[in-house]
This record gives sequence, C-alpha cells and structure tokens, in this order.
Amino acid sequence: MQTMTATEVNRNFRRVLDALARNADEIVVLRNRQPVARLLPGSPRMTAIEALSDLYRTLNNGEGDAWLRDSRTADRAVRKEMRDPWA
Repeated sequence: MQTMTATEVNRNFRRVLDALARNADEIVVLRNRQPVARLLPGSPRMTAIEALSDLYRTLNNGEGDAWLRDSRTADRAVRKEMRDPWA
C-alpha cells in the first residue's frame, strides 16, 4: 500500500493511474495527514479463451466430449427459441 497526498495525486494523476494499472497495489490519498480516499486497481479483464484455458485439466476426455456435445446442442436449442424481432 502506497500513500500520497491529495496534491500529489492531483498533479500526477496520469502517473498515478499508470502505477495502479502496472503495480495493482492500492494507493491511500491523504489530506492534512488523514486518509480521505483509497484508489484501487480495476478488476483484471479476461477473455473467454483465458477463462476456459485450464478446462482441459479439470475434465477427463469423456467429460470433455460430453461438455462439447452439450454446448453445441444448447446453441442449436437457443437459436430455435430466439425470435426475430423484425420478422
């Protein structure tokens, strides 16, 4: 955890944001030596590929094949149920 005065944050706001993104550590903002705010890094973004990347470790081959089959049939079922709003 890093501390900065409100004046420092105001003068170097871009650098403060860069530090939050880079270090992923919170910054406590002080005014008159009293904490008035905490700046926290945003939650990390993850693509679908990254989220499912270790799925192969949790499912054995049979379960993986069943999951793939289910996901494909669910996609077809959802498409059938979707209504075209312009039709």
